[in-house]
Amino acid sequence: MTKLLLAVHVLAAIITIGPVTVAAGMFPPAVRRAAGAPDDPSGLTTVRTLHRICRVYAGIAVAVPVFGLATANSLRVLGSAWLITSIALTALAAAVLGARVLPRQGAALSALGEPAGGTVESGAVLRTARQLGMYTGLFNLLWATVTVLMIIRPGSTTGA
Repeated sequence: MTKLLLAVHVLAAIITIGPVTVAAGMFPPAVRRAAGAPDDPSGLTTVRTLHRICRVYAGIAVAVPVFGLATANSLRVLGSAWLITSIALTALAAAVLGARVLPRQGAALSALGEPAGGTVESGAVLRTARQLGMYTGLFNLLWATVTVLMIIRPGSTTGA
């Protein structure tokens, strides 16, 4: 059962967190391109699509910690420092995504989709894109750290 839980946990991480990290990373440059060409509807379509990917897959990604905790319980490693650190970093990554990345994506999308007087306020949109780049980088760094901890598992003797 442990191997099945581990397989589902890893697959859930790849299938859900992978698209969020890629789409979130593509979002700031897409916003800059869309702001630079407000008459081109494909830019706005791209930004909408990337935001939708981030929102939908972020919701589905709840399966990752659920199966991760089930796997850790099955392996009897719930008290391990590497796992507790991974859980804390996962919670922080989720907070960054939910409180910083997704709201700013929504704000950028609103600014691009509803330009005041027919023009996009590019200064505000570009500031938002820069902030998104920073928060997305932090989100991706947190997930990379969690991934390394899951692979290396300092001090683990489970053999899994």
